[in-house]
Amino acid sequence: MSITREEKGRVIGTYRLTETDSGSPEVQVALLTTRINNLTGHFKTHKKDFHSRRGLLKLVGQRRRLLNYLKSASAPRYNKLIADLGLRK
Repeated sequence: MSITREEKGRVIGTYRLTETDSGSPEVQVALLTTRINNLTGHFKTHKKDFHSRRGLLKLVGQRRRLLNYLKSASAPRYNKLIADLGLRK
């Protein structure tokens, strides 16, 4: 359910803004999206895992708040991020 160190490094390397960036909203949203995708796969086999489902809902809410912040701070960065992650249909 959690992401490995290599996968986390790959995601940070893909979405960071500068060489030492690891906490920008883009990186945080990308990491949350990776965790959310892993959890949704987990729920396909464990349908009654309601405790982890609550954690998933918290992650989705946190990602939503970060996306709202990014949208108000910089709309072009927001649009590029949701296009890269494929969040909007």
